[in-house]
Amino acid sequence: VQLQACGGGLVQPGGSLRLSCVVSGFTLDDSAIGWFRQASGKEREGVSCFNSRGGITYYADSVKGRFTISRDSFKNTVYLQIDGLKPEDTAVYYCAAGSKTQILSTLLTARGYGDWGQGTLVTVSS
Repeated sequence: VQLQACGGGLVQPGGSLRLSCVVSGFTLDDSAIGWFRQASGKEREGVSCFNSRGGITYYADSVKGRFTISRDSFKNTVYLQIDGLKPEDTAVYYCAAGSKTQILSTLLTARGYGDWGQGTLVTVSS
């Protein structure tokens, strides 16, 4: 099982980025994929999830309306589109894979995921 996150970079406030999580060794149809972020000195925060069980997406309140998660099964890739970037979005962003049958309350928590990719740094600054 491997996950590789990419697409981070330096962006001005108000800008957009699309992060990609390319997976291998398992099928997206059998998993939930979560996006998390960790800012310097802060705990890891779940921001979004795509659960293949029902194809349902979830977002943290802090990112609703600005973040959009999507999936391309043919490319084994899950995307996180981030619009209206704010300085407080600065963090290392990680993708992770977990069980699609986990309970709702764990889908945006680290304990719901057993496999993690390396992070990609997003810096929002003028």
